[in-house]
Amino acid sequence: MSALRLVLGDQLSRNIAALEGLAPGDTVLLAEVLGECGYVPHHKRKIALVLAAMRHFAAALAARGVAVRYVRLDDPENTQSLAGEILRASSELAPDRLIATMPGEYRVAAALRGVAGLELREDTRFLAPPGYFAGWAAGKQVLRMEFFYREMRRLHGVLMAGGQPVGGQWNFDAENRRKLPADIAPPAPRRFPPDSITAEVLALVAARFADHPGSLEGFDEPVTARDAASGFQDFLAHRLPMFGDYQDAMAAGTPFMFHSLVAAPLNLGLLDPLDLCRAAEAEFAAGRAPLNAVEGFIRQILGWREFIRGVYWRHMPDYATRNALAATRALPAFYWTGETRMRCMAEAISQTMRHGYAHHIQRLMITGNFALLAGLHPDAVDEWYLAVYIDAYEWVEMPNTRGMALHADGGIVGSKPYAASGAYINRMSNYCTGCAYDVAESTSPNACPFNALYWDFIARHEARFAANPRMAMPVRSWHKMAPERQAALRARAATILEVIDNGGAGL
Repeated sequence: MSALRLVLGDQLSRNIAALEGLAPGDTVLLAEVLGECGYVPHHKRKIALVLAAMRHFAAALAARGVAVRYVRLDDPENTQSLAGEILRASSELAPDRLIATMPGEYRVAAALRGVAGLELREDTRFLAPPGYFAGWAAGKQVLRMEFFYREMRRLHGVLMAGGQPVGGQWNFDAENRRKLPADIAPPAPRRFPPDSITAEVLALVAARFADHPGSLEGFDEPVTARDAASGFQDFLAHRLPMFGDYQDAMAAGTPFMFHSLVAAPLNLGLLDPLDLCRAAEAEFAAGRAPLNAVEGFIRQILGWREFIRGVYWRHMPDYATRNALAATRALPAFYWTGETRMRCMAEAISQTMRHGYAHHIQRLMITGNFALLAGLHPDAVDEWYLAVYIDAYEWVEMPNTRGMALHADGGIVGSKPYAASGAYINRMSNYCTGCAYDVAESTSPNACPFNALYWDFIARHEARFAANPRMAMPVRSWHKMAPERQAALRARAATILEVIDNGGAGL
């Protein structure tokens, strides 16, 4: 009995379900296909990361004596689709069984379900066992990450003491909101210069995807499990102790702050999520990192990542069409170039185009907040986030974008829209210093666009928000304003929105 075992580009784990029971005579199939590289205009760095990691994973399998069928993107026989490559390999090798692990994305799962005879196994790398989220969510009218997170802590015994949370409380988010002082410089993360395999991939991507966004300059991502583990150890030693305090902070020219940078290798399968949580927990137990930092890091993986995945699979495919706030505007061109006089947007987008990376507050409260306030269409915003970030796969990107950032899901992910004026950005960053716009102004020609857009957003949706306990206060504040103040804010917003409707040039 022989088996053909498919491993996808985001399933690069030695313990992936498709490889369970691997036996002599079996063949492992990995395929680079245009269907996956180009279904959105992926950042060049993202394509290079995935292909380089795939080639290194295949080489590691072959070094163990595993028969590997590796299909390169430029193979003239390549059908350029996953289903096509399974069928081609099956025709040539005549295996007795076809085995794959359930894909993370609905789109890919639908394609693979169409392959006759393909056994799709549950992906057991996640911390919520198969069916766990559905069981937890059953019968609940409202789903809240905080309560799911507590159950996951109990399930895995992470940061628990005698059935109670270590430190006497579950969540230390209130302690994770400090602005970065001018005299603190986050240490640079450990990086990994390309070897010959990665260099070959970089040349391929530069030639084949020249019209895709982003830069390959200085590519230094971890593309093996060993390098990813080394990068994580560097985070534990040098950035975790201050990660909690400055988790939400932003600073110009400091793209990585104290963040872990584990999302990309974790979502590729190069790291194990429970191992990460246990390692961080051990740093607290050893007295090397404070509880607010360790709990904040663990919450992102054990809580938020698992919750988001559960929401995605519970609500797809309908989730991909939700647009609760009826947003219709096209994405301004500056989302692809960073060419805007708004310094916060320019910083976040330019950094994204260089590194394929921005941390969660830059995504939520800068680019996401602007998209929310301006009423940009969720489909366009979804595509942008999926395209430009090296850690983005639809299962994790879409609920974060359509749900958390845009509130387009009507409140499934978040109980309120995360809308904010320039005051929030000024409080959490130094972006407003030196900006062409004045964060203290709301209605003048040089006023921060976020300010008028915020109040225009509240006014446009006041009927919906008045019924939301977490949004009732800004609605009341809007109604307390003098009519002339309201008119001036809406006039300023209309001017900004007209510029956006014309492509955004000059904003």
